[in-house]
Amino acid sequence: MSMLQDFKSFATRGNVVDLAVGVIIGAAFGKIVDSLVGDIVMPVISRIFGGLDFANYYLPLNGQANNLSLIDAKKGGAVLAYGNFLTISLNFLILAFIIFQMVRLVNALKTKEAEDSPSEPAPTPEEVVLLREIRDALKK
Repeated sequence: MSMLQDFKSFATRGNVVDLAVGVIIGAAFGKIVDSLVGDIVMPVISRIFGGLDFANYYLPLNGQANNLSLIDAKKGGAVLAYGNFLTISLNFLILAFIIFQMVRLVNALKTKEAEDSPSEPAPTPEEVVLLREIRDALKK
């Protein structure tokens, strides 16, 4: 029974719950960034470079014809899909930049909150107060 209690204690800790929420939101946010890159950014870049689809850029490694789509080429054997890699790398860079900006914003808010909150001096411990009274009594 203690293992079950240990697990319950672990699972209900604030950090674990926060981490789970972060992972779920991160996965959903990753899908948004995938859509942004795949549906908006890459078509614009493709248009700039002459209407080429980066997702279908590959080097055939098994002698396949280079005019097949990536899916068809993969069915025929190994391919080096560098266009797909470029797309995923762009996804990562955009996601990393957005997360960096979010962390900067949160840190700025924390700093501003710390500056705005009045800091009261810590109360003097009883021992120090008693020692001061004794010192003052001995001075008399």
